[in-house]
Amino acid sequence: MTPEELASLIRAVLLDAAAGGRVALDPSDIPDPVRVERPRNRDNGDWSTNAAMQLAKRAGTAPRDLAALIADALLDAEGVESVEVAGPGFINIRLAASSAGQLAAAIVEAGDSYGANASLAGQDINLEYVSANPTGPVHLGGARWAAVGDSLARLMTASGARVTREYYFNDHGSQIDRFARSLYARALGREAPEDGYGGQYIADIADRVRADARAAGRPDPVGLPEEEAVEAFRARGVELMFAEIKERLSAFRSEFDVFFHEDSLHDSGAVSAAIETLRERGEVFDRDGAVWLRTTSYGDDKDRVLIKSDGQAAYFAADVAYYLDKRRRGADAAIYLLGADHHGYIGRMMAMCAAFGDEP
Repeated sequence: MTPEELASLIRAVLLDAAAGGRVALDPSDIPDPVRVERPRNRDNGDWSTNAAMQLAKRAGTAPRDLAALIADALLDAEGVESVEVAGPGFINIRLAASSAGQLAAAIVEAGDSYGANASLAGQDINLEYVSANPTGPVHLGGARWAAVGDSLARLMTASGARVTREYYFNDHGSQIDRFARSLYARALGREAPEDGYGGQYIADIADRVRADARAAGRPDPVGLPEEEAVEAFRARGVELMFAEIKERLSAFRSEFDVFFHEDSLHDSGAVSAAIETLRERGEVFDRDGAVWLRTTSYGDDKDRVLIKSDGQAAYFAADVAYYLDKRRRGADAAIYLLGADHHGYIGRMMAMCAAFGDEP
């Protein structure tokens, strides 16, 4: 017996008692589903519910009396070994040993369709996860989010939703510049620049960039003027790093429907357009030569810069444009799985969502 089946059984007992006049409950009073959970002390049983305590006042009876009514009915159910009323009205339920075997048999019989339901039918859900920076291989943290995200996508799909699995590729900004200059320095046999990247993978990618250029009949990048060389290492190096990330995620059996490039938001003018949309809504203001989003109006601890005083877009500006792009693609819900190092982004992301008139 699953917890869902147990919850349905308890609800059926309450509905039957209400229909028979044994309790003064209206069917609308009875929650659907009834909450069942693991008891803190597993010696008390496999599952417990406080439904009697929640409903006793409306039922016009004492919590323990209502709990006893439920317990007596549950004792007759197949797969239930014992039921105990505890404390002010908790119900502790122990399942028969055979119920585990019955559940295992049901899972095997159903195969891949086990657990499938229509609770999210008709919902379009955009799920973004992993989205690791393209400046190094996927590490353990990224692999963890790949596992969590892929599992969540499978669960929502099994519940009837249309799920878009999306990876946001951060191929814009200072980290990409440091990555390119690290490749260039390695190709020249120099130390990586301050705040740059090191490791064998940098050497391997630098060698690949040079080899690919020669194979294509182009000049070796190290012989170009510095800025041209850095751009050559940037363009090809990011491609190679991204290809490796995709290959490793695929080997991990975490597949994506969309790989969205941050750079496209800047190249297409989407960042400027998103900021203008917020300005038209009265959510943007200018201060100290910079452009700000008034996120404090929606619970953030401080307002956030969108365009810095030097005219460059802040990292958050692309997040704003990216959210608006998802919104225009028609998702009913956009789910972000953020790494532990991004916990500080939660407030600003929720505030940004609210600034567009949506419910976070």
